[in-house]
Amino acid sequence: MVTHHKYDAIVIGAGPNGLAAAIALAQAGRSVVVFEAKETIGGGSRSLELTLPGFVHDLCSAIHPLAFNSPFLRTLPLAHYGLEWIHPPVPLAHPLDDGSAVLLERSLDTTGDTLESDGANYHRLMAPLVARWSLIEQAFLGPLRVSPLLRHPFALGRFGLLALRSAQGLARQRFTGERARALFAGISAHSMLSLDQPSSAAAGIVLGVIGHVVGWPFPRGGSQKIVDALAAYFQALGGEIVTGVEVKTLASLPPARALLFDVTPRQLLRIAGDHLSYGYSRALQRYRYGPGVFKIDYALDSPIPWKAESCLRAASVHLGGTLSEIAAAEYQVTHNQHPEKPFVLLAQQSLFDETRTPTGKHTAWAYCHVPHGSTFDMTERIEAQIERFAPGFRNRILARHSSDSAAMERYNANYIGGDISGGVQDIWQLFTRPAIRPVPYTTSAKHIFLCSSSTPPGGGVHGMCGYFAAQTALRSVLR
Repeated sequence: MVTHHKYDAIVIGAGPNGLAAAIALAQAGRSVVVFEAKETIGGGSRSLELTLPGFVHDLCSAIHPLAFNSPFLRTLPLAHYGLEWIHPPVPLAHPLDDGSAVLLERSLDTTGDTLESDGANYHRLMAPLVARWSLIEQAFLGPLRVSPLLRHPFALGRFGLLALRSAQGLARQRFTGERARALFAGISAHSMLSLDQPSSAAAGIVLGVIGHVVGWPFPRGGSQKIVDALAAYFQALGGEIVTGVEVKTLASLPPARALLFDVTPRQLLRIAGDHLSYGYSRALQRYRYGPGVFKIDYALDSPIPWKAESCLRAASVHLGGTLSEIAAAEYQVTHNQHPEKPFVLLAQQSLFDETRTPTGKHTAWAYCHVPHGSTFDMTERIEAQIERFAPGFRNRILARHSSDSAAMERYNANYIGGDISGGVQDIWQLFTRPAIRPVPYTTSAKHIFLCSSSTPPGGGVHGMCGYFAAQTALRSVLR
């Protein structure tokens, strides 16, 4: 009996990875439909008026060096579909208690100037990696691939050895002063790992290098513009998107040759567990989720009054003081404690994007890490950290909107316990996510694939998880 399939592939989830997978399949001439549970597409890349009319806030992701530099997304004609990138003069500012700020500049030499005695040390660490970024990107932004390592063992081996270090250990070994150590600690804390853990240095190296290679840009008008452009291009290829339909069982889907899930292991088990083997299901059940986040969006009457005025040149600001303070805060989070002085990641896009607010007004986007599933209100502690480096900040607030980890999971079912990275990204779960398999995008069911951030290369708006999952499906069931 011949089975007639309505579609070649169905993608569940219209976030950046789901849409990237759908585009890659449609580019190969396959018929594809995307089902999205929410009424709007976006996943971790949505924008809404959360506080007051006319104030546009990013619900999750805000600054997008990985999206701008994604090996797949940068090949797409997204500018034709309304995506415009804004590059602030400085990728990142990190204010200190003495009233100054350390700046991650596009130029290695200019960055070194702000690091004072560690300028040469920073250059020695980062310059070889910046020069070889194209090789590093090929080898590590995706599943672990042996061929690039064999072709370039010295260059990639150096990166690998550094990336496997703890951020705290690497910073203390390579830098003698607090300025460079603080800068590296703040970037490394994007990993959502305790900074004494192996591989916590990887985020600091990768995001730092990308800051020098392309900067830390963001989309004009909000993060929603990324997925809107992806969706428009996908539809131009003939793809379909169906919103407002939550897929609860495979039986509810039309016939298709391949199913690609932009979900984490917990949802995959709930939707398709009956179709997966006992061993694979057990592996997914052991998958580990990491810390959550507490996020606040602000409508402001005027720009943030930083003590260090150079912070006004950057859209991204890290608030946490020294390496020791940041490491202590992240250690507490991973040990189920709420730090009194959390490390705060803050974005102030409206300084460079007038479309975000009414004339003369501003927004701020801020979050900190908290224990998994936390419902503790971190508002006071976050604002105390902002006030520490910008006295008078509270006087600028017109309205605020806060989301604890439970609210983040309600917003996006992939954010289990508020984990916005799709699972812990430590040394044990970096390349083996979600289970130890030769091809991590496959499952025990031949026609079911996983394309979410719970696969390599993990969290972030870059679409590479979706791209690699689509290539896997094309090589196997969609030939």
